[in-house]
Amino acid sequence: MFHHSYIMRRMFFLVFVALAAAALLAGIAFGIAGRNASYNYQINESSVQRDRLVEVIYTASERMSLEDIYKYILYPSCVTNREYFIADKNGRIIVPSNVYITADGNKQQALDYISNNLNDESAWDGSFAFLDAEGFGNNIFLMTIPFTKGDSSYYIVQYTLVNEDSDLINDYINILFLSTLAAALAMLLPTVVFVELITEPLQEVNQVAKEYGRGNLQVRANESHVGEAGELAESFNIMADRLSKSIDDLTNERNKLENIFNIISEGIVEFDRNGAVTFSNDQMTDIFSKVPHKTTFDKKLQIVPFEEFWESLADCMETGENTKKTEEGTNFAYEYTIVPKFDYNGVCIGATSFFRDITEAHKLDMTRRDYVANISHELRTPLQTLRGLIEPLSDGMVKTEEDRMRYYDIILNETLRLSRLIDDMLELSKLQSRTIAFRMFPFNMNEILDSIETRFKSVMKDAGIYFSVHKNTGELPTVMGNPDRVNQILVILLDNAKKYTPSGGSITITSDYDEEIGKVFISVSDTGQGIHEYDINHIFERFFKADRARGKKGTGLGLAIAKELLTYMGEDITVESEYGQGTKFTFTLKKAEVVNSWE
Repeated sequence: MFHHSYIMRRMFFLVFVALAAAALLAGIAFGIAGRNASYNYQINESSVQRDRLVEVIYTASERMSLEDIYKYILYPSCVTNREYFIADKNGRIIVPSNVYITADGNKQQALDYISNNLNDESAWDGSFAFLDAEGFGNNIFLMTIPFTKGDSSYYIVQYTLVNEDSDLINDYINILFLSTLAAALAMLLPTVVFVELITEPLQEVNQVAKEYGRGNLQVRANESHVGEAGELAESFNIMADRLSKSIDDLTNERNKLENIFNIISEGIVEFDRNGAVTFSNDQMTDIFSKVPHKTTFDKKLQIVPFEEFWESLADCMETGENTKKTEEGTNFAYEYTIVPKFDYNGVCIGATSFFRDITEAHKLDMTRRDYVANISHELRTPLQTLRGLIEPLSDGMVKTEEDRMRYYDIILNETLRLSRLIDDMLELSKLQSRTIAFRMFPFNMNEILDSIETRFKSVMKDAGIYFSVHKNTGELPTVMGNPDRVNQILVILLDNAKKYTPSGGSITITSDYDEEIGKVFISVSDTGQGIHEYDINHIFERFFKADRARGKKGTGLGLAIAKELLTYMGEDITVESEYGQGTKFTFTLKKAEVVNSWE
């Protein structure tokens, strides 16, 4: 516990620092006070010694020589830090005579001072003088005692080297530090116990907080602890309850939003500030299925296969403005909107993109525009022809009856052509909107083929085209459908074949029956000019003409009507063609589930 508890380590550190700081401050204060006391003590002792010497010197000066005074009175004092010199009134040291020879640096300084300043009253504070000595904490203390011997005046100079440092003081300081260390060691066990009591509930709360961080909001802290630790545990538990409820509410709301996003038809993607995907709905998995697949290792293009989109995304997050654009291709069209997201400081933290597949709407719009353009073109041609014929007649410019009759014939033909165009447009519109209805019933397809052969043989012969009908599998079974509409489809296909087959060519109707699938196949083949491969996919579209440049007559609605009639009957029609070799249209009819009454 001690090794892993940060609080315990800090507590021990603070205890030791506090004790060490207290010991240091006490040592410094004790050292300063002790040194001052030691200094003052030495000065006082020197003063007391001087006073005693004064009494002795005044008594002995008349009956003892200077050498005897020094030998018997002054010399024994050298066992202390005090030394005595006898100087004359000029400051010259008389006794001892060899003092200059044995003088060290501090003593030499004192002797020089005596020699130069003994008679200078300003250099002495009464009879005292203090000098700075060599060595830390050392001072020189000089005291003078004047006396007379005979007619001569002399001075006894007391030299004391005062040291502020004291071994006794140092011993006391060492004892202080050792006692501090002992107190610190003695505090070890109480500190461990005390810190253990403090850190245990905190570590319990810490473990609970870590569980919350891992997403486990079911654990709860122990609220039985006394004081702030119990209050902290209670606060954590309240926070966990509220946080758990908030997360549940947010999860429910997120699930609702995801369900909504997955239901709507638009693709939705959320990006963070680095352009990484944080969410995408189910529609994003196949919304770009119409876009041609590109072999690329760029993960971004695998998500959204438009490079311009990623440039727009970066610009949107940089400028903070909404972006709306459209991507179009040969077989696809997509519209996307990019909306930036901001935090509470107004900083862009990502964006949300919405993708909508507008391929069908785009095609419908293109079809509408083409339809309007084609109708305008097809209606304008006969109307211009009629105007060009009626205006000369109205102005009386046609003089002969023969010319007038020729004009009337052309006007009648153009009027009939215009009427057929309008009728075809109305019929196609009704077929596509399923507002037209016709009855489906079993009928004999053999009779229709025989009737068609009889009707068109002379027409094709006049055009120089060889025409024939072949029943490859013999007589056809009864089929299901509407005979009038099937006859209309055959007429449309034959008229179309005749239009594009030159004189000397051939047109053939063939019939086949596949018993396994129960279907009859009717084909109309010609040896005409054929259809280009880039036109064949559009051959059943309204107003489409594979060879507009040649100016073939027709509305361009016949094949579209044929396809819509067969679609209405639940059948199909296909085309095969090679340009310059001819064309073959084939449509199907189901065998009727009745007995052939005419066989």
